[in-house]
Amino acid sequence: MKISDLSSPFPFCPVRYDIKALIGRGSFSRVVRVEHRATRQPFAIKMMEVEAPEGREVCDSELAVLQRVSHANVIQLVEVFQFPQRVYMVLELATGGELLDRLVSRGHFTERDATQAIQMILAALVYLHSLGITHRDLKPENLLYYHPGADSRLLVTDFGLSAFASTLTRTTCGTPEYMAPEMLLRRPYSCAVDMWALGVIAYILLSGTVPFEDDSRTQVLIVCLFYPQPWPSVSNLAKDFILRLLVLDPATRLTAEKAVRHPWVVTTAANSSMTNLHRSISQNLRQRASRSSSWCPSSSTTSSTDASSLGRLMPPETKPKQQQQQGRAAGLIQPQRAIQPRARGHKEHQHHPTKALDSREG
Repeated sequence: MKISDLSSPFPFCPVRYDIKALIGRGSFSRVVRVEHRATRQPFAIKMMEVEAPEGREVCDSELAVLQRVSHANVIQLVEVFQFPQRVYMVLELATGGELLDRLVSRGHFTERDATQAIQMILAALVYLHSLGITHRDLKPENLLYYHPGADSRLLVTDFGLSAFASTLTRTTCGTPEYMAPEMLLRRPYSCAVDMWALGVIAYILLSGTVPFEDDSRTQVLIVCLFYPQPWPSVSNLAKDFILRLLVLDPATRLTAEKAVRHPWVVTTAANSSMTNLHRSISQNLRQRASRSSSWCPSSSTTSSTDASSLGRLMPPETKPKQQQQQGRAAGLIQPQRAIQPRARGHKEHQHHPTKALDSREG
């Protein structure tokens, strides 16, 4: 696409910014790399189509968050231009690539490298959750490095599906592979859905595969982990961190505040093996074909049979919280986990990552 072809949807750009390239496209948006004419500083401009109600809803959600936040590990809004049919967000430009792309390209990756990434994601989540903000579409594609250098900060991006605690509903939205069980069941949920997603991300980061498979996109298969390579080389602390996030009961799932104090995170995997996990992880990642499927429908696509099966594993929605806490204190109720030991000889599945289009920042 020629640069001149991009100018018409960006009427103010010739005045302040020079458009350099198209770097992303979504259902309701386009993202271009630009350069400020006065300072020559690079930025990204996200143009949102807001004439349709769906586009307006995504734009309003993202703007409400970006105008509120200021954190080193959250993408920063610089300025915004609003017109009847389009909204233009000027954002800091992240040039270091996506989390998993960085992992594959570097050639060497250990647990310590994984904890450094997790620490930065957790820093963002502690901050966002303290403001009552739930991301709802946390996944590797929405985690971008600010620059290509080894010391780059990692940014949480794409807040098109995010919501404040006061506006959370039972709406099922996000990317299926990273959705928490309570969201799939259309139960009331909280920022704990982001922590489930973090558990999936941590699992992928250490293995290149997902902890469960959802080929039909209508169910979560409760199968197991820690069996294929490279899990034998991964520390028990890392596995414990993941297990405490992939808990079916959101009330017993680690919060961001507690996760940041987990020994594996605090010690930056100091006691873990320095084994290079790169080969196994990159091979597993290459086996996963990308499929675009982030959505936020008015009704869940989880079938009644699947919901019933998953619901039996979840704690009762109406059970009084005080009763649950008393039972746990007495050792009567154990946190339920969404992962069970794999039977010997269980056939290994290939997994396919998914990408969001509705609010992709590119």
